[in-house]
Amino acid sequence: MKKAIDGKLISFYLYTGLGFLLLYSFGEFFEYRETFVRRVINSIFLVSYLTILNYVLFEKILRLFRWPCKNNHRAFFFLYIAILLYTFGLYSWRQLWIRLGIYINFTPTLSFLKGVAVHSQFSLACIIFFAIVRNIFNNIRLREKNNQLRIEKKEAELNYLKAQTNPHFLFNTLNNIYSLTRDKSDMAPESILRLSKILRFMLHETGGNFIAIDDELKIITDYIALEKLRYDDSLLVTLSVNIENPKQPLPPLLLIPLVENAFKHGVSETRNKPFVDINLAVKHQQLLFAVKNSIEVDTATQEVKENIGLSNLRRQLALLYNDYDLSVGQENAVFTSTLKINLTSNV
Repeated sequence: MKKAIDGKLISFYLYTGLGFLLLYSFGEFFEYRETFVRRVINSIFLVSYLTILNYVLFEKILRLFRWPCKNNHRAFFFLYIAILLYTFGLYSWRQLWIRLGIYINFTPTLSFLKGVAVHSQFSLACIIFFAIVRNIFNNIRLREKNNQLRIEKKEAELNYLKAQTNPHFLFNTLNNIYSLTRDKSDMAPESILRLSKILRFMLHETGGNFIAIDDELKIITDYIALEKLRYDDSLLVTLSVNIENPKQPLPPLLLIPLVENAFKHGVSETRNKPFVDINLAVKHQQLLFAVKNSIEVDTATQEVKENIGLSNLRRQLALLYNDYDLSVGQENAVFTSTLKINLTSNV
């Protein structure tokens, strides 16, 4: 199968040839003002020839060389041909257009060998110019490719984390519903209805990179309502919200792991006066999300161990933002999760 022509590469050589022509003509302008226009026309023929030759040299011939230098006979043969074309070939190209009456010969007394030497110098200058610009061009393309690979890797990892987080979240929610149905609770139908709302949201709203923070808040309130069905009036849940801009974009389901963690690993294991206190504030694109929940006294002195939800959240934050802080800790039978994000630091 033939390799497709790289349009960017062709454009690069055309523009580089034009750049060399302009640079060379700029020098001739101050030395040969009376014949400047004719000399530019002459240079166009020479630079056009060298531009094509440079493309063949850099993109075809030099790519034939292999390291270590074994079985490079074919590459050296073509390199030898290229040297002839840069020297005798360029001079012969000039002579062709002189005979056709298009190229003006301003040095009619120049001998053959002297003419070849002069045009070889012109070829060498052109090669050096192309080599420098090509190296810069390749470095830019390499950085662009690396950036693209980094973006693709980041998106793949985020999708993987979402693929882990969403089933984990649903699994815990289904466990809650199972406990209600097992006890034949009258709340079971309502819990299934609320779960369907959550599923609908996850199906239709979380496919993009961002959602409005107001929509994120809706899924949090639905989840809280679903969790409260499992408990009696002894559970105290407070939700305080202070959002400057309800349409502030936020990655979907970014906050729910902290709320889920408060219920699953805190309230569900608390026997006396369980509570969850949630505070969400967004001002000047600075997000503060703090979740406090009760824990059993006998677990309050244990070392804090992060579950899959918190671990995934940390990794998502690292991929999404440059300026953030997620801290967790427990003291006096209270577990606290605090998330701070500079929303302008999105990667």
